[in-house]
Amino acid sequence: MASLREYLRRIGRRGGLKSRRALPSETARDMVRVREARRAFRRFRATCFWSYRPDLAIGIADVPWVAEQLMKHGDREAWRVGARLCR
Repeated sequence: MASLREYLRRIGRRGGLKSRRALPSETARDMVRVREARRAFRRFRATCFWSYRPDLAIGIADVPWVAEQLMKHGDREAWRVGARLCR
């Protein structure tokens, strides 16, 4: 029983330490921006992106375009999402 408790304590501590992934923070931020842009594209497709195909691939280079379209053609909520993407 003590060895099981020691094992669980050891693996729990290791999980609580800093991540071992070798991903730079800038890359992680870019991944989040792309994910948010894709989510906004789907969410506001009917109002801001109706003339584009629904399966359009959004990448890091497309994030400023998505933000611009949201702020130009969308309502207040779309504008807010676009402004958040611009940060």
